[in-house]
Amino acid sequence: MRIINGLVYTENRSFERLDMSFGTRIEAMGRFGGAEGFDARDCFVIPGLVDIHTHGAMNEDASDGSAGGLSKMSAHYAANGVTSFCPTTMTLKEPQLKEAMEAVAAFDRGSGARCAGINLEGPFLSYAKRGAQAAENLHAPDADMFQRLNERSGGAIRLVTVAPEEPGAMKFISEISRECTVSLGHSSADYETAMAGFAAGATHATHLFNGMPSFLHRQPGIVGAALDSGATVELICDGMHIHPTVIRAVYRMFGDKLCLISDSLRCAGMPDGDYELGGQPIVMKGGRATLLDGNLAGSSITVLDAVRNVVKFGIPLADAVWAASGAPAGVIGAADIGALAPGRRADIVVLDSDLKLKAVFIDGEKVV
Repeated sequence: MRIINGLVYTENRSFERLDMSFGTRIEAMGRFGGAEGFDARDCFVIPGLVDIHTHGAMNEDASDGSAGGLSKMSAHYAANGVTSFCPTTMTLKEPQLKEAMEAVAAFDRGSGARCAGINLEGPFLSYAKRGAQAAENLHAPDADMFQRLNERSGGAIRLVTVAPEEPGAMKFISEISRECTVSLGHSSADYETAMAGFAAGATHATHLFNGMPSFLHRQPGIVGAALDSGATVELICDGMHIHPTVIRAVYRMFGDKLCLISDSLRCAGMPDGDYELGGQPIVMKGGRATLLDGNLAGSSITVLDAVRNVVKFGIPLADAVWAASGAPAGVIGAADIGALAPGRRADIVVLDSDLKLKAVFIDGEKVV
């Protein structure tokens, strides 16, 4: 297969007018001349997007323990330019989390987005900053529990969130960071405690600003610690969780360590109405998902929506693409996705000049 005449996002994070040839992996990039193929003239050709933090879509949730539900989610992501995703679990009791792990192990993507590993967002979080996580299911950081869950998943956990101020958290971070990426989040930690967490082995921060203390001039908290430690960070860029000015500030502060996520819930891709999240009722109205008390619960966007939003907010497209592909792929250690280069998986998205989706290829197969 070939894509011709496109503005291709290259490894130097800029767009060049190139042609591409590929099978399941990218074979060559250059100017072939006279070649036939998918004509991407006046279009942007970018890596398949990578969503490392998504709970669900299409009335399905990663915590449901349903391989069929994951397949429906996968189809939704692929239809919206996301070619790899990390199903993200909620704060639940261990038996239910084990079922979710087993569902991922049994998941068959078909023609949808691939599962790039599991994001275990709960249950090792703080009560004070639990957000939409169910308080009764919170659990102290427990490396043995992590290992049991990871075994059920077939070793698929790639990312886990922990509140570093919780008893046993530093030992947990030190041990588990040898196996997967550890992220700080849903935490009331001050700057010093967060720095200790990063020194212990954490390298990422979960949905920056949400579920953590504010970034204040005398109390920089996890945000300041993430900056000083060189951590990667996530942002929910739906225009509701984070003000556009703060998104621009984080982009300038963190540069290529910024990752765009959806943090989407089962209501994504669905009409307004009543839904459920981790055993708690939520309501979506006008695309805004909240708990019954009105607090934001998550989002209903896709990562492609996030890309469009941040470009509208003033971030250059090339940098937005990196934040939605190469950066998140790096967080989970996925070396063969998130970039367009010979030898990489042929996960390719074509957008027109208005950033509307024109085509999606996964492992070289055109799925949209």
